[in-house]
Amino acid sequence: MFLICGEALFDFFVEPDQAAGHASMTFKAIAGGSPFNVAVGLSRLSRSSALMTGVSDDFLGEKLFDVLTREGVNTDYVVRLDAPTTLAMVAPGSDGSPRYAFYGERAADRSLTRAHLPVLSDEVEGIHLGSYSLVVDPTADTLLDLVAHAGEQRLISLDPNIRLAIEPSVERWQQQVSAFASYANMIKLSDEDVHLLYPEREIEDVARSFLSKRCGLVIVTQGGDGAVAYTHDHAPVSVPITPLDVVDAVGAGDTFQAALLCWLSEQRLSTPAGVSGLVPEQIRAMMVFAHRAAAVTCQRRGPDLPHRSDVADA
Repeated sequence: MFLICGEALFDFFVEPDQAAGHASMTFKAIAGGSPFNVAVGLSRLSRSSALMTGVSDDFLGEKLFDVLTREGVNTDYVVRLDAPTTLAMVAPGSDGSPRYAFYGERAADRSLTRAHLPVLSDEVEGIHLGSYSLVVDPTADTLLDLVAHAGEQRLISLDPNIRLAIEPSVERWQQQVSAFASYANMIKLSDEDVHLLYPEREIEDVARSFLSKRCGLVIVTQGGDGAVAYTHDHAPVSVPITPLDVVDAVGAGDTFQAALLCWLSEQRLSTPAGVSGLVPEQIRAMMVFAHRAAAVTCQRRGPDLPHRSDVADA
């Protein structure tokens, strides 16, 4: 089982409403948050997942909990709190990429403390972390403590998923990403993440700077240009994607991440040694699988992640 750690919230998507005029907007609310989506995505891909997060005891929190249960995500690591639920307003940009505005001060998913740290079950084979939970305290400190004591036999996966709308300080993001990366065996980040973190540096330079004794694989996604993987021992592995009509890209990165973990688990390579020992042919196969999964999501409205049968048919 993969333990996914981070935020759980409601995305409020702006819906076209021509009849209402310019003075009003219509929204469709969907349970989400990057780690939430990854946990659901793994479950839909027929891999066991659990989510560690703070969930409000308000009616929105009840709905989030119900969605996790219905999707088959293990809720043993969910902490119920007397705090509000984070809301994210989402509108498509001119290029189809989502634009966000967040409302979550003192929300439940930001309020995990060290007192909430669980004793990890032996069935937890790996831990994945990412997005704004890396930078909002006390949750950020709590999750860093979690991976620091997770042991070297569990796979640690990281997706920074930078959100400057939550934390505008690039320096804070740099510090926290670096701290979490020191425990990671695999890092996936987008070219946008790289440009936000280190605008003056080349993508390959940044990617290779994350490779370490512990981290053996860094994958940079590049939207319509595919993805590139970097390792210690091999030349970069680049995988393009087949052009497609994108409905929207919400949830595509989370789908890609879930699919990476799914592929590793299916191949029985979801260990630190398994990731560090990947050869180019395996890396290419893993990224092709992840691209296929993300392509399914891109052809749907909102973060509607694929099931395993959808990817097999892609």
